[in-house]
Amino acid sequence: MAISDEFTHFNEEGRGRMVDVTHKKDTARMALARGAIYMKPQTLEKILSNQMKKGDVLSVAQIGGIMGCKRTSELIPMCHNILITGSDLRFEPDVENSCIHIEAELRTTGKTGIEIEALTAVSVAALTIYDMCKAVDREMVIGDIRLIKKTGGHSGTFERKEEKK
Repeated sequence: MAISDEFTHFNEEGRGRMVDVTHKKDTARMALARGAIYMKPQTLEKILSNQMKKGDVLSVAQIGGIMGCKRTSELIPMCHNILITGSDLRFEPDVENSCIHIEAELRTTGKTGIEIEALTAVSVAALTIYDMCKAVDREMVIGDIRLIKKTGGHSGTFERKEEKK
């Protein structure tokens, strides 16, 4: 059995390749990803009261996440460049746990999924928050980044069980 039969991202010589999706049908696809950035309570308070010197942290993070998802194929090897037909990021401040929960929901109609783009959107939004707040809190921690749900394509729907709402 050739290595390309076992692993889709390797050619006959065992070198990386982008998977050929020419034969796949276009389907409507959606991906929902979440993550969080944990910080000192004072940092969260400054964000929520719009007192960061660099400006409105969540507005900039919103734009950063959208810009990030559009550049995913430039960041992740073998990732297809896809047309993103919709993207939305949501932020949920959590005072009790001193963090901001980040959620990205992306949509496309195409031959390949949009999960990596949703995960990238969450990651870049969290990194943007870190960048805007690092002058007051270098101990922030980015984590919990995970796919919550995806629809469309050959494999159908995936939904993380412990995340159902």
